[in-house]
Amino acid sequence: SSMTEEQRMEAQQQAEQDALREITTFYFDFDTSEIKPEARDVLVAHARYLSSNPRQKVRLEGHGDERGSKEYNLALGERRANAVQRFLIVNGVSRGQMETVSYGEEKPAVMGSSESAWAQNRRVQLEFE
Repeated sequence: SSMTEEQRMEAQQQAEQDALREITTFYFDFDTSEIKPEARDVLVAHARYLSSNPRQKVRLEGHGDERGSKEYNLALGERRANAVQRFLIVNGVSRGQMETVSYGEEKPAVMGSSESAWAQNRRVQLEFE
């Protein structure tokens, strides 16, 4: 049984969405909670998945790099997690599916005090439950 052109297109789009959803970590510039343009398509793919699976829960974990005080970084991690949450809500996800948490600088992805380590630590991770 051969697929119609439309079915093939749909299958391809689904595969692309699934591939995008493999990405669950989103990085931020120094001292900002602004979602980067390259993160948008990926977050939209997550939003589509979450809105079509209303029972699925996700935890948005905000992180900062080691520069600045612990308190400041906790607040910044929270702003980053909230920015991702707002983006997902605008794209159709129910607030009840999400919780946000900030770890500030407590859980670095990468140890070290280089620009590249810091860049990898300024992030929000999506943890699906």
